[in-house]
Amino acid sequence: MRGVGGVGGPGPVSGKRGPGRAGASGFAVPAGGAAASARAEAAAAAAPLGLLALQEQGAERRRDAAARRRATSLLEELNGLQRELLDGRPDPERLRRLAALQQGDAAEDPALQEALEGILLRSRIELARRGWEDSLNDS
Repeated sequence: MRGVGGVGGPGPVSGKRGPGRAGASGFAVPAGGAAASARAEAAAAAAPLGLLALQEQGAERRRDAAARRRATSLLEELNGLQRELLDGRPDPERLRRLAALQQGDAAEDPALQEALEGILLRSRIELARRGWEDSLNDS
């Protein structure tokens, strides 16, 4: 067995052709070319369906990413509200931001959607405790 000794330049070029190939160009269509051509056409016809599936998957990822950002923002606002309440100085602007985050698209991932719904419920409770029921009726 012979190993590879390293990377080098191209090997020597020979003008000789293998046996039985005199005059051949080196290109040949395999037998059954019509069947292969039909398979290629079928694959080409199915390609747009695959692209649509990939695009839909991309849309799901975008919705999940948006839901994740929304959940993170809600948690940040709830955390800030908690700190402000402990300091005795709640910020009305934070309540406006919390109310605005009530609107948004649902997540495609069921676990993410369940977590988002739990966070939304907590934020609705906090808004209701502070008299922001009008903002909750719009959602």
